[in-house]
Amino acid sequence: MSSEPLSAPAADRVQPATAPADPVVERAVTAVELPKPWCDSAVTVVLPTYNEVDNLPIITRALFALPLPQLRVLVVDDNSPDGTGELADRLAAEYDGRLSVVHRTAKEGLGRAYVDGMTRALDAGADFVVQMDADLSHPPEALPEMLGTLLATRAGVVIGSRYVTGGVLAEEWGVHRRLLSAWANFYVQRLLSLRIRDVTAGFKLWRAGTLRDLRLESIGSNGYSFQVEMNYRAVLRGHKVVEVPIRFDERARGTSKMSLTVQLESALVPLRLRRQRRSFGR
Repeated sequence: MSSEPLSAPAADRVQPATAPADPVVERAVTAVELPKPWCDSAVTVVLPTYNEVDNLPIITRALFALPLPQLRVLVVDDNSPDGTGELADRLAAEYDGRLSVVHRTAKEGLGRAYVDGMTRALDAGADFVVQMDADLSHPPEALPEMLGTLLATRAGVVIGSRYVTGGVLAEEWGVHRRLLSAWANFYVQRLLSLRIRDVTAGFKLWRAGTLRDLRLESIGSNGYSFQVEMNYRAVLRGHKVVEVPIRFDERARGTSKMSLTVQLESALVPLRLRRQRRSFGR
């Protein structure tokens, strides 16, 4: 398993392409342009949402500006009271079949939303499935590079990593959040013997076959510990994990979903995973 960023072979080296700048969010939107047939891959981005009405139009616009013509977006909304679900329906009509919406009846947590969305994406024929936050903390422009890296290295999953060489945390992150994130990674790495540097990352691109092998229906984690369980299962099942550096930005709109309950689950789940190690490797 490799946890260092790898690039495509020289013959397939990608060329930069610049998407239109967003008038609201000032950020560099520079994506690489993949050669055919890589750029025509069937990619579905799963976006769980809860009260993301301000961010959803911006991230969908950025995703559809990427040089990935077969990219689709699946919004999984947990009955947001701010109208995110209704907005997603309007965006689905605007993007003419490239965006679809799952309306869930209650807020059941990040893990349940991802399992639901990923399962639907696989059933619809996606060859690659992306998980990313809808709050603009993950850079959409990194997706072509992540896809190219996965194809070039034959990895099962590529992680957009804050903690490999070249990875950057937003300047707005204070000392407390940096220490908390560093401790969470150290805790999981040591407890589960994982060599992934950003083991709690939520920005990933998966092969469809890898997701099927992980048996999504049996995932037990619900909150942010879902990220850890997915990584742990992938490693134990022998799938190659590659990390590429990204810039992780601070949420500009809305509020964080990191509650005390979620933090407690994140601390306890690695202990459960270690006890269940043998069942994941079969």
